[in-house]
Amino acid sequence: MRILVTGASGFIGSYLCRALVGQGHEVLALHRPTSLLNGLEGLPVRRVIGDMLDPTSLTQAFDAVEVVFHTAAPMRPEADGRTAIEGHVLGTRNVLQAARQARVRQFIHTSSVAALGVPDVPPSTPTGNAPLLDERHTWNYIPERWPYAYAKHTSEQEVLRAVEAGLQAVIVNPSVVVGAGDWYRTERSLVAYLARGAFVPVIPGGLNAVHIDDVIAGHLAALERGRPGERYILGGENLTLPDLLQITAQVVGRRPPRLHLPLWAVPPIRLLLEPARKSLKLPIEPSMLWLAGYHFFYDTNKAQAELGLPPARPYLLAATETFDWLVSIGAVPARPKRR
Repeated sequence: MRILVTGASGFIGSYLCRALVGQGHEVLALHRPTSLLNGLEGLPVRRVIGDMLDPTSLTQAFDAVEVVFHTAAPMRPEADGRTAIEGHVLGTRNVLQAARQARVRQFIHTSSVAALGVPDVPPSTPTGNAPLLDERHTWNYIPERWPYAYAKHTSEQEVLRAVEAGLQAVIVNPSVVVGAGDWYRTERSLVAYLARGAFVPVIPGGLNAVHIDDVIAGHLAALERGRPGERYILGGENLTLPDLLQITAQVVGRRPPRLHLPLWAVPPIRLLLEPARKSLKLPIEPSMLWLAGYHFFYDTNKAQAELGLPPARPYLLAATETFDWLVSIGAVPARPKRR
């Protein structure tokens, strides 16, 4: 098939291009003129320059396209929250409009588990009592405190409106994606940060980390088996933040962080970090500390049952492959030798 991938230079987009080429499809890789193209190097794809915020640039890209994988996410770091949200949603709206005009047969929209909002329990809830969020959960948080997530949520609403108008669209919701080849995060990933021996305190909470290969398998399965108008969580391993840091430190050969911060100490740290967020190259934005204490744990049964996905790969494997790749490109030092 003739398949267009938006955001083709990104982590998910470039992996998806490689997988689709491997299946024998004709792949059009849409990217901006300033995109980092390392992930597409050597791939027999047709590169198309365009910007989802510029509808006129999308005309050529959508010519005779049968399937669209929309992985682009134009969240400019320098933009304020409202501007970032508007840009993200407008971009998705433009892509959907171009897809409908081109009469594409199928549309796979890459969202995020962030679009589901936060757990319906207080942040201080013990780990053992943390509920598993699934596809039925709806947005329930403050947009200004988590612009990225709200942008993903509102973009999903655009997709669902397009489904009502006749577009055969499926939504996939990856959790935190980990693996080798994320060229945009060679400095800011948690693996890179700990590998350089940077100081990271342990804060309460938890998240779900998924291997990049499992995310791509989920996208391909959504194309084959996904039901229009449905969303599917592409998740991996549910981990408390202390466990996540412990495993990551083990992988990179560093001592695990020892300073555990109580929940009440997090807000002052967020205020201190915010002014210096660009220069520090932190693995997360300081604004994410608003979410401290929540356990973002997910139930992936729907995707496994309906899309036929196998059990997810462990975080240890994803972190190890990430570290080995970062070492191979000279982004981080190799494991320190034990004395």
